[in-house]
Amino acid sequence: MPGESGRGAREHFGRGKLALDPAKAVFINCPYDKDFEPTFDAIVFSTVCCDLTPRSALESGDVAVSRMERIVRAIFTSQYSIHDLSRCRGEGDEQLARFNMPLELGIAMARRFQAQDKEPPHDWLLLVPEGHQYNKFISDLAGFDPVRHDGRAESVVPKLVTWLATRPAAHDILTPRQVLSKLPAFREKKAELQEEWGGELPWADLVLAAIEISKQTP
Repeated sequence: MPGESGRGAREHFGRGKLALDPAKAVFINCPYDKDFEPTFDAIVFSTVCCDLTPRSALESGDVAVSRMERIVRAIFTSQYSIHDLSRCRGEGDEQLARFNMPLELGIAMARRFQAQDKEPPHDWLLLVPEGHQYNKFISDLAGFDPVRHDGRAESVVPKLVTWLATRPAAHDILTPRQVLSKLPAFREKKAELQEEWGGELPWADLVLAAIEISKQTP
């Protein structure tokens, strides 16, 4: 997309500076509520443990740019993306479902078909909860094979790491067992940082904390 940062660009909201290499970037499209937070942490940390850089709609502090524009720009400057459809079911008194996640998945799918001859197509992974009936409300996804999980880190991490580890840009990969053993330390560090920032933790600082924990000796 015009005006996008290329290889070697940096995001530096908060104290940290995070290098953004599109070839190693993974856009994470998932719910941000408290119930999903353990799964979200597992996705972010697994990505870092495969030497890839997680990206999110949370990463930019530029409120002058619409959220959708930030999401589209992040997807179009990321080689990979992970999409979780956990909240696409009726909730609350009005039984309304959240369709932000399917919308962003559609953007990623379109990005794949827009790839130029000299660049690899965008690659994406679909996550769904066990028993989820996604094929009944998005029947066009019936031809794909989503990764099913029960929300626990022990369920999602091995499947995530297996997919991430087979991406061409992944290096210095930790095994699922290693990721799970270090995950509590990442969550503890994240909680400390959230307290320091009054619950408004900058994205770059979160990712840099994950990198620090991933490199620690067990």
